[in-house]
Parts: sequence; C-alpha cells; structure tokens
Amino acid sequence: MIEIRRADQRGRADHGWLDSRHTFSFADYYDPQHMGFRALRVINEDRVAPGQGFGTHGHRDMEILSYVLEGALEHKDSMGTGSVMRPGDLQRMSAGTGVRHSEFNASRTEPVHFLQIWIVPDKVGDQPGYEQKSFSAQERQGRLRVVAAPDGRDGSLSIHADAVVYAGIFGAGERAELSLAKGRSAWIHVARGKVRVNGNDLQAGDAVGLSAESVVKIDGIDAGEALVFDLA
Repeated sequence: MIEIRRADQRGRADHGWLDSRHTFSFADYYDPQHMGFRALRVINEDRVAPGQGFGTHGHRDMEILSYVLEGALEHKDSMGTGSVMRPGDLQRMSAGTGVRHSEFNASRTEPVHFLQIWIVPDKVGDQPGYEQKSFSAQERQGRLRVVAAPDGRDGSLSIHADAVVYAGIFGAGERAELSLAKGRSAWIHVARGKVRVNGNDLQAGDAVGLSAESVVKIDGIDAGEALVFDLA
C-alpha cells in the first residue's frame, strides 16, 4: 500500500520568527488521520529567523533527530552538550528520563532551515544521551547512506528505536533501491528538489508511506534530497 502526503496537506504554524510545517499532528495542529507512521511520530520542517529559536524546554522518552538543510543551528542541553550544526549534520538527542534543551539560529543575518524528527524509543526510562555526526554530500550522492541505526552501523548515529534512517541526494538519472524485510514499512520524506518514489513524482515537503511493499525505489528528477525511514 502506498500513502502519499503532499506538502500542502501538512499543518502549519507561523509565529513570525518560526515557520513550521507539520507532517503529523503536533502542538495545536491535530489530524486524527495523521498521528504518525509506525514509530515515526513527528517530522517538522522548521525555518527560524536570524537570532531566534526555541528557548529551554523539556522532553522525555523520545528519540529526537535534527537534520540541517541550510544555515546553522546552535544546540545546548542539560547534559552539558553544546554544538553548532550545519548542512549535512545530524543530531540525535535521546530524551530518556528527561532532558532540557534549546535550539537557536546561530546566525544574526541568515535564516536556518532544518527538519525536526521524533521517533518513539523501543523502551522508556533510558538515560538521556546526545550524538552528532556529519555526512558529506559526496557520501549521500546517488545512494541511500545510513545515517542512524540501532547498532550505529557504518559510522551512523546510534538510535534507541527499531528504525534505520537513510539520507540520499539524487540528480536526474540517479537511482537507489532499498529492500524492506517482511513486516517492515518505510516513510520517505523529500527534503529538497524532486524525486520519484516507487513511480510517484514527489517534490520538496512531500512524503510517501509504504506498507506491505518489498522495496523502496528512488529516482532522481531535479536535485532531490530525501530521508528514508525503515520502520518495524
């Protein structure tokens, strides 16, 4: 089964300093038909104005990923971690028993554009944790590069959930395939440009969920960038 979620069908919150698009129900946006997909609970596409951001707030029992598309995102948390993320960087914050953090645009002149992703962990009550890695455009070009997995395979982030996350960049004529084990599903989110997924043309902000399918097929159309979530 193939479920297409178009960019203009998403929820939206415009706070002036923040323009956020919600693939699934989040905060004041509620859609009972789109509460998540398997363990994938949130994909927010956020654009934050220069010098603005999310003040210190708390989370618990959630795997939170941040994937920067443009600009620079500054992170600070109650574990003593501080960093600035740029395009190609992926951050994993395991909220576990509880963590407080802030995320701000690190630039006073340029906006920051990033994806905020929540995945339900495989168990509650773990210790909080943090990890960040950079994945070059070259290692994502024309292929699906694993960027997060339970076992941290191939230099990816270690995630505490039964999910494997891939990132790929596809120009016209480039193709990648990912086999799905029996009983698993996939959610594909187009971050930029245009790609074709299992025969369906998608553009930035669009997504597609695959259930009872054996393979994910991605064909590049026009400077496409996509994230693939392989989910139990």
